[in-house]
Order: sequence, then structure tokens, then C-alpha cells
Amino acid sequence: MTAAPTVTVPTGTAPSDNRILDRLREQSAQRHAQGLDRVDAGPRGLDLASNDYLGLADHPRVRAAAHEAITALGTSARASRLVTGTTQAHRDAEAALAELTGRESGLVLSSGYAANLAAVTALSGPDCLIVSDAHNHASLIDACRLSRASVQRTPHLDLAATERALAERNCSEAIVLVESVYSVLGDTPDLPALLELCRTHDALLIIDEAHGLGVVGEGRGASRSLGEDDRVIVTATLSKALGSQGGAVLGPATMRDALVNTARTFIFDTGLAPAAAAAATAALRLIAAGEAPVEGLVSCALNSV
Repeated sequence: MTAAPTVTVPTGTAPSDNRILDRLREQSAQRHAQGLDRVDAGPRGLDLASNDYLGLADHPRVRAAAHEAITALGTSARASRLVTGTTQAHRDAEAALAELTGRESGLVLSSGYAANLAAVTALSGPDCLIVSDAHNHASLIDACRLSRASVQRTPHLDLAATERALAERNCSEAIVLVESVYSVLGDTPDLPALLELCRTHDALLIIDEAHGLGVVGEGRGASRSLGEDDRVIVTATLSKALGSQGGAVLGPATMRDALVNTARTFIFDTGLAPAAAAAATAALRLIAAGEAPVEGLVSCALNSV
């Protein structure tokens, strides 16, 4: 076990000639005094904290796929996806994601954060209400803030509040925004009931599968049970159960076309490294073939309750 990292506190609390830097120094000193410093430390001891739920980041086939992609395609996509940054590795990952989750099409981005920003900002508009669960991830909160839509936060997993928001809205369009598995509490929304509300009130249902893909529904995600409904949009990360890096948005071809043409986190961002896309594809194929330890993970979780 390695020694705990040393926290380095910015020195020099004397006023400078810049108010912003003075404010940052004061805030840093306050955090340190309260023992609230965040440290970007490496792992120490037994890893019980990472998101590599299935251990696929170190799987031989996943590592081999990344190595082969680097050999064939290099270490970087070199440009945005719309310039020269799309490779066969990206197309393979999108096809594998769509197949595993039961969606018509997919779009791979550089991170799960970027995927959530893309989905929410590109699919909403000024005449749209976003009904967002109070416990949604920071990326979804930021996506709502960046959108041009009206936003209403509802109490966690409150179906009645969600229905009221949809029924009483003044906007013609609506989006319901939830996670399939909430990482802090480990609870899940009633997705079939939410989809029925969306059908009744003409809304899209965006489901963040960050903690569901590779884990729930035999690894295919909680949203797979909803069937091929075009009003269901799935976002996912490749950096948790898939043991790689990146993010994706999955749904009908109309959705993909909209994101390719309007989502700023796709258009103005360098494409995901081909090796990360290839590694994710290898992990997806292991899950689809039943060769990833999905059942063992769920069994451990149930036994710990």
C-alpha cells in the first residue's frame, strides 16, 4: 500500500493585484482549514471506489482491442468527428451500443458528460419543458442550465409530481429526465410508468444509463425492457462498466441526425480516441455474449444489502 498523498495548499495569502485570485486563495485556505481539500490522488490499497464494475478495464480482450486500434489508427482521432475524426472504431462502437441497448442508432462522444450535454441541449428548445429528477447527476443539471428550455425539478422518484408538471405545462414540448440507477442511493425509477406518462403527455424520456449499462438487465441496461420506442433516448458512459472512456447517445435515427448537426459538444470537440472506442466495443461484445461477470456483480450487490 502506498503512502497517502500530501495535500499542497497554495502559499501566499497576502492580497494580490487581482480580486479573482484573491478570492480563490481565500476559498482554498478555508477548505484546507476545514479538511475539505479534494485530491486527485492515484489508487491506494484495495480498490472499492472505482466505476470499473465488471473489471473489464484490465480484461485481455479489451486491452488487446485498444492496442490493435492504436497500431492501426494512432493514439488520437486528430480532429472533430465532422472533419476527419470518425474512424471505423467509432462506427463499430456505435453499432455495438445500439444493438446491446435495443436502440435504432447511436452517437459516440468524448465523455458521458458531453453526451448528456449533447442530448439535452440539442433535443430541447425554447418551447420545451424539462422535468428533471432532483437527484440527477451534475452533467444533467448543467445540461438543463445550458438548454433554452424551461426546467422544473421534481422530488426524487415522484411520479405524481412528474405527471403534474407534464399536465400543467405551458410549453408544447416536454422532456422527462432521469437516471436508470442513482449512484448514491442505488435506487431506480419506475421506467415503464414514466414512459406511459410520456406517451400520455407527448414527451420524450431521456434516461441516463451511466450506472445501468453493463449492470442491469443482463448488462443491456434498464431501458432495454422498454422496447423500441422512439420517444426513449438513452445516454451512456463508456468509462464505467465498459472499462473504457467516452460517452454515447442512443435512440432513433432522427435523434442522431439532430445531434450530428446541432450538438455543440459533438461538433466542436475532438473525436473520442479510436483506442477507447475499440476497447468499449470489445467490452460490449463480452457483455452481449454473456462472458462478462454481470451476474456475479449483481449477486454481490444483493448479498451486501
